[in-house]
Amino acid sequence: MEKVMASAGRSLRTMVEDWLAPDPTRGFRVSHYGRSTRGRYVCVVADKGAEPMVMFFYRHRDGKWCVFPPEPQRPAMRLAEVS
Repeated sequence: MEKVMASAGRSLRTMVEDWLAPDPTRGFRVSHYGRSTRGRYVCVVADKGAEPMVMFFYRHRDGKWCVFPPEPQRPAMRLAEVS
């Protein structure tokens, strides 16, 4: 949970290095990326030797990258002022 809270203002690269800790000599790569109904996502593959680690990162409306998808946008109502 601490890593989710610490994601504010961090780049996607920093988050990948923190969460996946790829082998510095092998690095990591973006497997695929795209958009869904909830926003943008990136699938990152980190080569750690024996078997690769895969993780999805999601971009939230405020521009932050997180490891969980954003909440769906719900319809909202507001009151109009009557003159």
